[in-house]
Amino acid sequence: MRSIALGISLLAVSTGMASAAGKLNLYCAAQEEWCQAMARGFEDATGIDVDMTRKSSGETFAQVKAEESNPKGDVWWGGTGDPHLQAAEEGLTEPYVSPMRGELHPWAISQAESAGDRTIGIYSGGLGFGYNSDLLAANGLPEPKCWEDLTKPEFKGHVQMANPNSSGTAYTTLATMVQLFGEDGGFDYMKRLHANINQYTKSGSAPIKAAGQGETTVGIVFMHDAVAQTVAGFPVVTVAPCEGTGYEIGSMSIIAGARNMDEAKQFYDWALSAEAQNLALEVNAFQVPSNTGAQTSDKAPDLSSIKLIDYDFKKYGSSDERKRLLAKWDSDVSTLPQ
Repeated sequence: MRSIALGISLLAVSTGMASAAGKLNLYCAAQEEWCQAMARGFEDATGIDVDMTRKSSGETFAQVKAEESNPKGDVWWGGTGDPHLQAAEEGLTEPYVSPMRGELHPWAISQAESAGDRTIGIYSGGLGFGYNSDLLAANGLPEPKCWEDLTKPEFKGHVQMANPNSSGTAYTTLATMVQLFGEDGGFDYMKRLHANINQYTKSGSAPIKAAGQGETTVGIVFMHDAVAQTVAGFPVVTVAPCEGTGYEIGSMSIIAGARNMDEAKQFYDWALSAEAQNLALEVNAFQVPSNTGAQTSDKAPDLSSIKLIDYDFKKYGSSDERKRLLAKWDSDVSTLPQ
């Protein structure tokens, strides 16, 4: 039986009390191991039973949208911020101001303020790619250092990325190219990249896992996911592209009409604590946490040393812009021959 006293001690700063009863339906859009750690960690802290469902960001947004009239989830934790912002704009998530906000980095609070407090930042990470150094050498390929390198003819069939309709990582890639090169230039880049893509995966982290396993040479992902493959012992080299790159603010939202609203708010407060965010270190998640007191791994990409664009989260997380860019990618890029 779980300890009630432990739950009280861990949650005192945020809720003032813990419940030994209740349940929580958690939709999680981070890596599976991290999702499990968060679910089990909250159970251990509170005695509240957690039913966790793991899907990619775009899939989770679609599920929350489909269940709008009859919500089944309580909290959506993790995944890129853009679909969380779209959900906020469409009224799919609930405003909530946590007493934990004073412990967070400004970028996390800014995410909340731009969404009318319907979401909040829980971690950040830069976009880039990783490559399998063994496969690169075996195929006699030059070391890619820039986005443009991935469109060269010699990389045909060697690059993998996710589908931006299902993956927040891939949507961030699309929005990054539009911001880096302008809309015409960004879509021209995506078309040229398409010619070299061997597969569009459903999950954003799948391409670098495939690279680690030797199933593709290059995977376009958030850099922390590439680092995780290196730490796991695979011959993966992480690249911060020379032109500059976008980044994510991984987010958390309470689903509007949540059946277990009290438990949802308890999870929200707990998930913003340093203790909860430190669970990332136990599952080799190398994002930068939003709580200023949480630990960042020394293996995590140093965002201060990476050429980051001034990513416009409000614009590219808006419902109309996100729908428009995805529709344009579907019509102008995905239909092209490879």
